[in-house]
Amino acid sequence: MSRIGELPIPLPAGTEVGIEPDRLTVQGPKGQLTVPVPPGLGAEIENGTLRITCAKAANAALQGLTRALASNSLTGVTAGFTKQLEIVGVGYRAQKVGRVLVLQLGYSHPVEVLLPEGVDATVTGNTKIEVTGIDKQAVGQTAASIRALRKPDPYKQKGVRYVGERLRHKEGKSGAA
Repeated sequence: MSRIGELPIPLPAGTEVGIEPDRLTVQGPKGQLTVPVPPGLGAEIENGTLRITCAKAANAALQGLTRALASNSLTGVTAGFTKQLEIVGVGYRAQKVGRVLVLQLGYSHPVEVLLPEGVDATVTGNTKIEVTGIDKQAVGQTAASIRALRKPDPYKQKGVRYVGERLRHKEGKSGAA
């Protein structure tokens, strides 16, 4: 039995959930998302809540996964998701040109990142990037891809990092006097 999968999901005002045998369609003020429903699982709406039902105990892990995906899609179409990044380093900066994010990260050339469909980014002060969208997975993957272009250096603390991320500061060579 799945403890997470059994929990009901409250439906926020202004959202609609369409139930089909193999997927859920979630529609809200910010857009529309679909959630796959594996075989052996079902969904039902009762008293303003959405429940993911499981036919066999063997599908309990998939029940928890499906419930989490449905909950995240309901949050996405009502409030959306945001990841904030900051760029630290002399000469490091970002600029948005249309659907392309142009980053100067200490390489000999600017790095261009094409934003996927459904994901948007805003740049403030040349060093702060805010990635937003309704799909939690797409927002997180885009932010992780941007961070991977120049991971934070543990010695000089330069690079692209999440806002609030704590880095371990390593000492340099200790043998030099």
